[in-house]
Amino acid sequence: MRRTAAGEHAGCVNWYGAAGHAPLSESGPPPGKPNTTGRLPDELALVLAQAAVSGIESVGGYAGGVYLRSRTQGLLRLAVLAGLPSALFRPWWRMHVNRPFPVAEAHRSGQAVHLSDAEEAMRRFPQLMAGLPYPFGSLYAPVFSGREKYGVLYVLRRATPGEPVSQSDRRRLTTDARRLGGALAELGAAGGPVEWDGEPVSVQLPAVTTPPVRIGHFDWDLESGAVSADDELCAILGCDPAAFPGTIDALAARLAPEDVYGLWAIARQALDSGRRVSRRMRLQGPDGRPHLLELSGRALPPDGGSGSHLAGFLVDLGVGPITGEATDRLPRCIFSLDRLGRITYLNHGAETLLGCSRSELAGRVLWEALPWFGHPGYEDHFRAALLSHDPVHFMAQSASKEWKSVSLYPGHDGMTLTLAEAEKPAYSPQSVVLPGVGLGSPADRAAALYRPVALAIALTEAVTARQVSAVVTEELLPAFGGRQLAIYLLNERHLYLAWETGFPQGFLDRFDGVGLDARLPGVETLTSGRPIFFESMERLAAAYPGIPMDANVGARAFLPLIASGRPVGSCILGFDKPRGFSPEERTVLTALAGLIAQALERAQRYDTEAALARGLQDALLPHRLPVVEGVDTVARYLPGTQGMDVGGDWYDVAETERGLALVIGDVQGHGVSAAATMGQLRSAVRAFALSGHDPQEVMTGTNGLLIDLDPGQFASCCYIVLDPASGLAQAVRAGHPQPLLRHVDGDTEVLDLRGGVVLGVDVDAVYPVTELRLARGEVLALYTDGLVEQPGSDIDLGIDQLCNTLAETGSSSLAETADRLIREARHATDRPDDIALLLAARRAEVSTGHERGAGAGRVR
Repeated sequence: MRRTAAGEHAGCVNWYGAAGHAPLSESGPPPGKPNTTGRLPDELALVLAQAAVSGIESVGGYAGGVYLRSRTQGLLRLAVLAGLPSALFRPWWRMHVNRPFPVAEAHRSGQAVHLSDAEEAMRRFPQLMAGLPYPFGSLYAPVFSGREKYGVLYVLRRATPGEPVSQSDRRRLTTDARRLGGALAELGAAGGPVEWDGEPVSVQLPAVTTPPVRIGHFDWDLESGAVSADDELCAILGCDPAAFPGTIDALAARLAPEDVYGLWAIARQALDSGRRVSRRMRLQGPDGRPHLLELSGRALPPDGGSGSHLAGFLVDLGVGPITGEATDRLPRCIFSLDRLGRITYLNHGAETLLGCSRSELAGRVLWEALPWFGHPGYEDHFRAALLSHDPVHFMAQSASKEWKSVSLYPGHDGMTLTLAEAEKPAYSPQSVVLPGVGLGSPADRAAALYRPVALAIALTEAVTARQVSAVVTEELLPAFGGRQLAIYLLNERHLYLAWETGFPQGFLDRFDGVGLDARLPGVETLTSGRPIFFESMERLAAAYPGIPMDANVGARAFLPLIASGRPVGSCILGFDKPRGFSPEERTVLTALAGLIAQALERAQRYDTEAALARGLQDALLPHRLPVVEGVDTVARYLPGTQGMDVGGDWYDVAETERGLALVIGDVQGHGVSAAATMGQLRSAVRAFALSGHDPQEVMTGTNGLLIDLDPGQFASCCYIVLDPASGLAQAVRAGHPQPLLRHVDGDTEVLDLRGGVVLGVDVDAVYPVTELRLARGEVLALYTDGLVEQPGSDIDLGIDQLCNTLAETGSSSLAETADRLIREARHATDRPDDIALLLAARRAEVSTGHERGAGAGRVR
């Protein structure tokens, strides 16, 4: 958090910067707007700061800010951060709009996101909680004007478990975001694109303060920038009353840049409200001590005069002589910090312990004044305290390599920090990546930040419980140097072993099926909901006398797997050697346990749904195709390899009074819903066909039925009626891929059937009929898009490849042809969609007997 002039602050577009705004001093301030000249912030930063302060106040938050679009397509940047030190949140300065984070979703979807607590955030955005595993609530509102998207206004506040965000708070933040969108639209119209490409601006928030010591009075003319100040105000600011130039520039020059943004945000708020307002905030004086600013005013003075004024009091809080005497008697080192990390007070014990005077430390950012506090190994503790408002305790090693006991006590206005001498802890945490480097090495920090994200991403793609367990083995164990892993799942108040690796064969069998009344760490971690760590097996044996032990002498971590407040199971990590667990590791492991539990709960639901969907599909797809004189038919079905292994693809063959009906279709989506819709559509097509309707009526009737059912899905379909004797065929198509036709000489073409839109979209859709003739020996191929689509490739290439493969089958039987086409598809291990294939061929000669094809021939 560098201190620079407000007009040159890190991340703010300067007077001639990216936003294209010229200095307002060149043409004077616009009517009703403060005069922004000299060191004062530029217009874009002011608008964003005001919106952040207003949004935080309106929903009772303690921090927040604005993400704004940048010059890089699809990239949002944190432009303003209020109430938190920006340096601690550097990993979140950039946000791509396609990432699974609430900021990105709000911007991408144009809909607000409201997260009342960590549980809800874990369910919806596990990647967010992997990096910030603390109990806090958050609200995100998209900022736009018309079709122009600018970014996201967000607020952090205390968690409200079990209590959703109220409608009034939702409306307030949405209103603030709309107001900001309008202001940004005006800026864009006046001076060019509204973008942000630098570092975020820090903004101080109004705060609750202690009783005053001395008070200075002033009056601020917002249009001219003139300030009249009394002698006491000048004394507080450390300037000679006779030399005070009487301008807002002179006043701002005595303040920290982040306080200037807060001051101007309050001024704008007073102007925009049109009513008398009263606001209070803390400012940092030139000597580093905190002062209290109280402002009151209105857009137009009550006496009908011209101009807009704010009157105020600047209160010198002093060093708090009574509080100072009390804390100076304590043997512990005590600091008071504001929410931007600046030291506002320290007692005599702090001076003695650190060997620094108050004048050296007051007003400085803690991790700049004491660089060892800025070590990456301790950043998570400060983030945890600032976001959760819960006390945080940890061991730290100072620059002199001495161990300190550190406690953080956060509040709405700041944080109290205490230090005390401490002995080196037994099994003191060491680097798990680079042995001997020590606590919080850069390598450990990288693991702590990126391993959880990698695990979260991998878990979102894992479907079954076995896949989840394999992901945990591949991602979690290497991240923490573990060698053993066991996962137990809860069923009927008993824990059953679902996965193990690294343990002696058969050792864990004795714990399989234990009840929740057993006194075992794997049980108690689940029933208590808290993780249990043992630095060595000796510690484990002492805590649980008589527990069976394997030959390993290393450490153990027992993690509860709890999803949405419901117990799922427990996870055991084993290590080869005794070791300590740093607070960072405990925090990350606890957060990861929540991710694993969510994935396992999802996998259990998948198993249930998949079994039901498979049963539905087995019942709904034909088990045998009819045998028809002069025509052979064969079909294949191949499930996808991603997500649910059942879908909405179907095929059918039916004898009707108009000829042999060949049907292929594909319902959007996967799972029970898609399978159920598929069954209804297959039944509908068959019913219309057997009732004697022509192909157009079959398709139109099925479309109307799907719209009436309103399952929230659409479907593609191709329906062909073939006369076996003449080979004449009539075909209709509803958004489905074109069939292929292989001629007797082997040439294969893609048919050009006229078609209509997919089923379930337009009640007035028209489906034209195309006539064609199938010669003897020719093969007609109907298929779903899963056979020709590959991620990252054009579907036309897939159709061309299928065409070539069909042409190469030569004199192969119809069943062999189908097997070869499916075999080509099976080579792709990553198939997001199902595949259905239906082949029909007119026999070269009509046999006296019935040559059976391969039936339905589903391939699993």
